[in-house]
Amino acid sequence: MVRRAQPPLKAEPFASPLHDRRVAAWLGLALGVAFTICFVTGLISHLIQQPPSWFVWPARPAGLYRVTQGLHVATGIATVPLLLAKLWAVYPHLWTWPPVRSLAHAVERLSLVPLVAGSLFMLFSGVANITRWYPWKFSFTATHYWVAWITMGAIVAHVGAKASVTRDALRRRSREAREAPEAPARLPVAAEGLTRRGFLATTAAASGVLSLVTLGQTVRPLDRLGLLAPRRPKVGPQGLPVNKSAAGAKVLESARDPGYRLVVEGRVPNKLSFTLDQLRALPQHKATLPISCVEGWSSTADWSGVRVRDLLEMAGARPGVTVRVESLQAKGAYRSSKLNRLHAHDPDTLLALDLFDEPLHIDHGFPVRLIAPNRPGVLQTKWVHRLVVR
Repeated sequence: MVRRAQPPLKAEPFASPLHDRRVAAWLGLALGVAFTICFVTGLISHLIQQPPSWFVWPARPAGLYRVTQGLHVATGIATVPLLLAKLWAVYPHLWTWPPVRSLAHAVERLSLVPLVAGSLFMLFSGVANITRWYPWKFSFTATHYWVAWITMGAIVAHVGAKASVTRDALRRRSREAREAPEAPARLPVAAEGLTRRGFLATTAAASGVLSLVTLGQTVRPLDRLGLLAPRRPKVGPQGLPVNKSAAGAKVLESARDPGYRLVVEGRVPNKLSFTLDQLRALPQHKATLPISCVEGWSSTADWSGVRVRDLLEMAGARPGVTVRVESLQAKGAYRSSKLNRLHAHDPDTLLALDLFDEPLHIDHGFPVRLIAPNRPGVLQTKWVHRLVVR
């Protein structure tokens, strides 16, 4: 007599109505939207920081990056409860027996590895990054970027494989949903627990609350609600947060050197060199612009200094040039940045000398820092000492 193979776990632990295709379909739809928003906004941020030749990020509107990156971080935070709820809803299917029913089924199950692992990695590393906690030795920026492509590829493949099942689950009402939720004979395990609607509502509420208590670092009216916000927009020297200090950048001595000079050189007929006093003697321009960090926080400030386009004109630069802005910081991934032709000639792109009508604090880039509209904070180079026209 042949004994039939038994599943590794019995069905009773999975009898909850929350392990339901309809619940999983709604959560999957929400996750698909959330991951797409995160992917698009993250891709924009990556292209701004490492632009290919065909990509030119505009200088206007001045606060566009503030919106896209704030949306990226807020959506990523909101995705955490969605992913956990989705895994809870579908995990019984990982224990179905037999584990593989066909070649197509085997491929489908194998595709879950990059999907689940990639999703968990993206959310964990993203949350760790905004809190500036790096328990790894690899480059966060490069790894986060490439895993995002792998994860989105897995999502697209999964959506393709499950499209018909998901569509049917969203269109139909299951037999259990048509019955009264109090029916103890049908739902003995979950009679005293959450209903499907309650589970989805609780997940949505958790996502909303997590976003609300972190959005205060970007949306000023929600500042008081930002209980979990890693940065307070008003906390820091001169009322602005600081990610990298002058001590951390090892520029304390060079930034305070009395012999400091700003140099404008490269493809210009007139090489320029200015002391700090000479820069202050040039026509000054004021601009109200946000600092928008890749980690999600942003804050608007009043800046004043010399227009970059005025310096380019003095140096005789041709129209449409790009400019490399170099810092006194000797090492680091962001010790220099590039101004494309739109930013270089925008009237609000400044070499700022003052913040809120006071000389820059050294942690904000004294003696000179770059500030330009619609750019990530990491590209608003501090402790500037050279402009190279290209």
